[in-house]
Amino acid sequence: MSTQHALLVCKTCGTVYAEGKPQGKSDGQELIEQLQELHSVWELRDEVKLQEVECMSACSRSCAVSFVASGKYTYLFGDLPAKESAQAVLKCAKLYFENPQGYLAWADRPKPLKNSILARIPPIA
Repeated sequence: MSTQHALLVCKTCGTVYAEGKPQGKSDGQELIEQLQELHSVWELRDEVKLQEVECMSACSRSCAVSFVASGKYTYLFGDLPAKESAQAVLKCAKLYFENPQGYLAWADRPKPLKNSILARIPPIA
């Protein structure tokens, strides 16, 4: 059985609030919708699960996404433009999937993910 991979996307990133209530669609929701459209025809759609999450506590660095798989590094990226980064995120997810350790070299990452890394967490030994 192969390792399950997941692409986590914060759906509350970039939410605008007025009087304590969210107003309109968040940037995170915009990014998720673009990713869902691209993911539905992506060659790795069965290997990399797309999952929206409530919050990744990267509010000051939104939009945030994370790549996760058992036995691999976990990556958290932020500062991703909601309307311009979906293709780059899937390209990076493919690199993550293909690397046995989940290592994402800076030089190999698509431009929007080169300088937007927030964390690289090693796998549990």
